[in-house]
Amino acid sequence: MRWLTLYARSRQVPASLAAMVISAVAVWALARDGGEGPGDPRPAVLVLAAAAMAVSIGLSGQDLALDRTAAIRWVPRRAAHVLLGGTVVGAVLLTVQAMGEDLATTAFVVRDSAGLMGLVALGATLSGGQFGWTLPFAWLSFSFFAPPATGVPMQVATWMLLPHGTAAGTWTALVLMVAGTVAYAVAGPRR
Repeated sequence: MRWLTLYARSRQVPASLAAMVISAVAVWALARDGGEGPGDPRPAVLVLAAAAMAVSIGLSGQDLALDRTAAIRWVPRRAAHVLLGGTVVGAVLLTVQAMGEDLATTAFVVRDSAGLMGLVALGATLSGGQFGWTLPFAWLSFSFFAPPATGVPMQVATWMLLPHGTAAGTWTALVLMVAGTVAYAVAGPRR
């Protein structure tokens, strides 16, 4: 159990968890004052993206050379880190929703948290853990300001904001999750 505590501290899990909770409570408090109505997915997506970006910090250790020379198998640990991070990201929003303000359905939360963690893992693989947040941030920024999704390419581009039953949104999130998790588990974070 001690190795798990040391691993969590080296991956800055306590700081990431604090950032997740603070951002979720802040968006929840702002969403209580109105907005576009109960069907607006933007507050929920904002909470999920902020939480996933907070997790991205821990996708690289203090010393990548030391991580790469360890006598343990990193592939399952990296994959577990991404999957557990996605679970915690979704759980934070669902827990905050239990306080009264319904921001999104459970299916929406599961789809978006999985896709966003895939993006974070892909970002960490391409740019390193310290910059793993850039890919989901850029995609989220585009989604917020993109025109309404009329065709399949635009639905893929704005998958985060689509209702949970939309096939393009579900498949995009699934592909991002699988591709990001596999890439990060096999290659690890970029130096």
